[in-house]
Amino acid sequence: MKTIFPFWLATVLALSAGLEFPERLKELHAPVDAAKVTAEFNFSNTGDKPVTIRKYDSGCSCMGLRVKDGKLRYAPGESGLLQADFELGNYTGTVDKVIAIWLDDDPASQPSLKLTVRVHIPVLIALDPKTLQWDLGGDAAPKTIRITMNDERPTHVTAVSSSSPAFQPELKTIEKGKVYEVVVTPASIDTPGLGILRIETDSASPKFRLQQAFAVVRKPVSTRP
Repeated sequence: MKTIFPFWLATVLALSAGLEFPERLKELHAPVDAAKVTAEFNFSNTGDKPVTIRKYDSGCSCMGLRVKDGKLRYAPGESGLLQADFELGNYTGTVDKVIAIWLDDDPASQPSLKLTVRVHIPVLIALDPKTLQWDLGGDAAPKTIRITMNDERPTHVTAVSSSSPAFQPELKTIEKGKVYEVVVTPASIDTPGLGILRIETDSASPKFRLQQAFAVVRKPVSTRP
Protein backbone atom coordinates (compact mmCIF):
# COMPACT_ATOMS: atom_id res chain seq x y z
CA MET A 1 0.00 0.00 0.00
CA LYS A 2 2.92 2.35 0.70
CA THR A 3 3.98 1.91 -2.94
CA ILE A 4 0.54 2.26 -4.49
CA PHE A 5 -0.67 5.33 -2.59
CA PRO A 6 2.02 7.81 -3.77
CA PHE A 7 1.51 6.67 -7.36
CA TRP A 8 -2.28 7.07 -7.06
CA LEU A 9 -1.90 10.51 -5.48
CA ALA A 10 0.49 11.70 -8.20
CA THR A 11 -1.93 10.53 -10.88
CA VAL A 12 -4.87 12.34 -9.29
CA LEU A 13 -2.87 15.56 -8.96
CA ALA A 14 -1.76 15.37 -12.60
CA LEU A 15 -5.33 14.90 -13.80
CA SER A 16 -6.69 17.69 -11.63
CA ALA A 17 -4.24 20.33 -12.80
CA GLY A 18 -4.05 20.05 -16.61
CA LEU A 19 -5.79 20.50 -19.92
CA GLU A 20 -7.33 17.55 -21.71
CA PHE A 21 -6.97 17.22 -25.50
CA PRO A 22 -9.31 14.49 -26.83
CA GLU A 23 -7.00 14.17 -29.86
CA ARG A 24 -3.22 14.35 -29.57
CA LEU A 25 -2.71 13.46 -33.26
CA LYS A 26 -4.37 15.21 -36.18
CA GLU A 27 -4.00 13.74 -39.68
CA LEU A 28 -4.64 15.97 -42.68
CA HIS A 29 -4.67 15.17 -46.40
CA ALA A 30 -3.55 18.22 -48.35
CA PRO A 31 -5.03 18.98 -51.77
CA VAL A 32 -2.51 18.92 -54.61
CA ASP A 33 -2.22 22.70 -55.04
CA ALA A 34 -2.77 23.72 -51.41
CA ALA A 35 -0.31 26.25 -50.00
CA LYS A 36 -1.45 25.82 -46.41
CA VAL A 37 -3.49 23.45 -44.24
CA THR A 38 -4.89 24.03 -40.75
CA ALA A 39 -5.22 21.54 -37.90
CA GLU A 40 -7.55 22.27 -34.99
CA PHE A 41 -7.17 20.81 -31.49
CA ASN A 42 -10.06 21.19 -29.06
CA PHE A 43 -9.25 21.09 -25.36
CA SER A 44 -10.84 21.69 -21.99
CA ASN A 45 -9.87 22.11 -18.36
CA THR A 46 -11.31 19.00 -16.72
CA GLY A 47 -9.55 19.64 -13.41
CA ASP A 48 -10.57 21.64 -10.37
CA LYS A 49 -7.99 24.46 -10.70
CA PRO A 50 -7.41 27.23 -13.26
CA VAL A 51 -4.76 26.42 -15.88
CA THR A 52 -2.62 28.86 -17.84
CA ILE A 53 -1.02 28.13 -21.19
CA ARG A 54 2.33 29.81 -20.68
CA LYS A 55 3.90 28.95 -24.03
CA TYR A 56 3.41 26.90 -27.19
CA ASP A 57 5.90 26.15 -29.93
CA SER A 58 6.16 23.97 -33.05
CA GLY A 59 9.91 24.38 -33.46
CA CYS A 60 9.43 25.24 -37.15
CA SER A 61 8.91 28.52 -38.97
CA CYS A 62 6.64 26.62 -41.37
CA MET A 63 3.95 26.27 -38.69
CA GLY A 64 2.08 29.13 -37.07
CA LEU A 65 0.15 28.54 -33.85
CA ARG A 66 -2.69 30.47 -32.26
CA VAL A 67 -5.23 29.96 -29.50
CA LYS A 68 -8.74 31.10 -30.36
CA ASP A 69 -9.44 34.63 -29.11
CA GLY A 70 -5.93 34.76 -27.62
CA LYS A 71 -7.24 33.27 -24.39
CA LEU A 72 -4.52 31.56 -22.33
CA ARG A 73 -6.09 31.04 -18.88
CA TYR A 74 -8.89 28.51 -18.39
CA ALA A 75 -11.06 28.00 -15.34
CA PRO A 76 -12.34 24.51 -14.46
CA GLY A 77 -14.85 23.43 -17.10
CA GLU A 78 -13.77 25.98 -19.71
CA SER A 79 -12.85 24.90 -23.23
CA GLY A 80 -10.65 26.30 -25.96
CA LEU A 81 -9.24 25.71 -29.42
CA LEU A 82 -5.63 25.59 -30.63
CA GLN A 83 -5.10 26.11 -34.37
CA ALA A 84 -1.97 25.15 -36.27
CA ASP A 85 -1.35 26.55 -39.77
CA PHE A 86 1.20 24.52 -41.73
CA GLU A 87 2.79 26.19 -44.77
CA LEU A 88 3.39 23.32 -47.21
CA GLY A 89 6.20 24.98 -49.18
CA ASN A 90 8.18 22.27 -50.99
CA TYR A 91 7.23 19.46 -48.60
CA THR A 92 5.92 16.23 -50.12
CA GLY A 93 4.98 12.85 -48.74
CA THR A 94 4.05 12.40 -45.07
CA VAL A 95 5.29 15.10 -42.71
CA ASP A 96 4.99 15.12 -38.90
CA LYS A 97 5.23 18.35 -36.91
CA VAL A 98 5.19 18.27 -33.10
CA ILE A 99 3.67 21.05 -31.00
CA ALA A 100 4.89 21.47 -27.44
CA ILE A 101 2.70 23.19 -24.83
CA TRP A 102 3.94 24.54 -21.51
CA LEU A 103 1.44 25.03 -18.68
CA ASP A 104 1.83 27.17 -15.56
CA ASP A 105 5.25 26.40 -14.02
CA ASP A 106 6.54 23.81 -16.49
CA PRO A 107 10.35 23.88 -16.75
CA ALA A 108 11.70 24.94 -20.16
CA SER A 109 12.81 21.38 -20.97
CA GLN A 110 9.57 19.65 -19.95
CA PRO A 111 6.35 20.84 -21.61
CA SER A 112 3.19 19.32 -20.16
CA LEU A 113 1.77 18.36 -23.54
CA LYS A 114 2.90 17.34 -27.01
CA LEU A 115 0.59 17.25 -30.02
CA THR A 116 1.34 15.97 -33.51
CA VAL A 117 0.13 17.29 -36.85
CA ARG A 118 0.60 14.66 -39.56
CA VAL A 119 0.14 15.95 -43.09
CA HIS A 120 -0.10 13.71 -46.14
CA ILE A 121 1.02 15.70 -49.18
CA PRO A 122 0.59 14.30 -52.70
CA VAL A 123 3.78 13.32 -54.52
CA LEU A 124 2.89 13.89 -58.16
CA ILE A 125 6.51 13.57 -59.27
CA ALA A 126 8.82 11.15 -57.46
CA LEU A 127 12.61 11.28 -57.81
CA ASP A 128 14.60 8.19 -56.82
CA PRO A 129 17.08 9.02 -55.47
CA LYS A 130 17.10 12.79 -54.97
CA THR A 131 20.85 12.83 -54.34
CA LEU A 132 23.55 11.03 -56.31
CA GLN A 133 26.86 10.53 -54.50
CA TRP A 134 30.37 9.58 -55.61
CA ASP A 135 33.28 8.89 -53.30
CA LEU A 136 36.27 11.18 -53.73
CA GLY A 137 38.88 9.34 -55.81
CA GLY A 138 36.55 6.39 -56.40
CA ASP A 139 34.64 5.10 -59.41
CA ALA A 140 33.37 7.84 -61.76
CA ALA A 141 30.69 5.63 -63.36
CA PRO A 142 27.42 7.35 -64.39
CA LYS A 143 24.50 7.17 -61.93
CA THR A 144 20.78 7.44 -62.58
CA ILE A 145 17.78 9.28 -61.11
CA ARG A 146 14.45 7.69 -61.97
CA ILE A 147 11.51 10.08 -62.36
CA THR A 148 8.01 8.67 -61.96
CA MET A 149 4.88 10.70 -62.71
CA ASN A 150 2.07 9.83 -60.30
CA ASP A 151 -0.51 12.21 -61.76
CA GLU A 152 -3.41 10.70 -63.69
CA ARG A 153 -2.60 13.15 -66.48
CA PRO A 154 0.54 12.60 -68.57
CA THR A 155 3.41 14.76 -67.36
CA HIS A 156 6.58 15.29 -69.35
CA VAL A 157 10.11 16.30 -68.46
CA THR A 158 10.80 19.24 -70.74
CA ALA A 159 14.38 20.12 -69.77
CA VAL A 160 17.23 19.07 -67.48
CA SER A 161 20.24 21.19 -66.57
CA SER A 162 23.07 21.26 -64.03
CA SER A 163 24.33 24.21 -61.99
CA SER A 164 27.87 22.86 -62.30
CA PRO A 165 29.85 21.79 -65.38
CA ALA A 166 31.36 19.07 -63.16
CA PHE A 167 28.15 17.03 -63.59
CA GLN A 168 26.65 16.32 -67.01
CA PRO A 169 22.98 15.16 -67.07
CA GLU A 170 21.39 13.18 -69.89
CA LEU A 171 17.61 12.78 -70.12
CA LYS A 172 16.13 9.44 -71.21
CA THR A 173 12.45 8.74 -71.87
CA ILE A 174 11.41 5.34 -70.53
CA GLU A 175 7.64 5.75 -70.90
CA LYS A 176 6.48 9.04 -72.37
CA GLY A 177 4.45 11.08 -69.91
CA LYS A 178 5.04 8.55 -67.10
CA VAL A 179 8.67 7.50 -66.50
CA TYR A 180 11.98 9.20 -67.24
CA GLU A 181 15.61 8.79 -66.22
CA VAL A 182 18.36 11.34 -65.77
CA VAL A 183 21.81 9.80 -66.16
CA VAL A 184 24.51 11.92 -64.53
CA THR A 185 28.22 11.59 -65.25
CA PRO A 186 30.81 13.43 -63.14
CA ALA A 187 33.58 15.13 -65.13
CA SER A 188 36.04 14.36 -62.34
CA ILE A 189 35.95 12.86 -58.86
CA ASP A 190 39.41 14.06 -57.86
CA THR A 191 38.02 17.04 -55.93
CA PRO A 192 34.86 17.50 -53.84
CA GLY A 193 31.95 19.02 -55.74
CA LEU A 194 28.24 19.78 -55.64
CA GLY A 195 25.81 20.22 -58.49
CA ILE A 196 22.11 21.12 -58.41
CA LEU A 197 20.10 19.38 -61.11
CA ARG A 198 17.16 21.41 -62.38
CA ILE A 199 14.37 19.23 -63.78
CA GLU A 200 11.60 21.12 -65.59
CA THR A 201 8.20 19.55 -66.30
CA ASP A 202 4.86 20.52 -67.85
CA SER A 203 2.91 19.45 -64.75
CA ALA A 204 -0.59 20.91 -64.51
CA SER A 205 0.26 21.77 -60.90
CA PRO A 206 2.55 24.84 -60.63
CA LYS A 207 4.13 23.39 -57.48
CA PHE A 208 5.55 20.44 -59.44
CA ARG A 209 6.77 22.19 -62.58
CA LEU A 210 10.28 22.49 -61.22
CA GLN A 211 12.07 19.68 -59.40
CA GLN A 212 15.56 19.66 -57.95
CA ALA A 213 18.03 16.87 -57.37
CA PHE A 214 21.66 16.90 -56.28
CA ALA A 215 24.97 15.41 -57.39
CA VAL A 216 27.81 15.25 -54.86
CA VAL A 217 31.44 14.15 -54.82
CA ARG A 218 32.49 13.75 -51.19
CA LYS A 219 34.95 12.00 -48.94
CA PRO A 220 34.11 8.32 -48.37
CA VAL A 221 31.98 7.73 -45.30
CA SER A 222 33.74 5.67 -42.65
CA THR A 223 32.13 2.34 -41.82
CA ARG A 224 33.82 2.08 -38.44
CA PRO A 225 31.50 1.78 -35.41
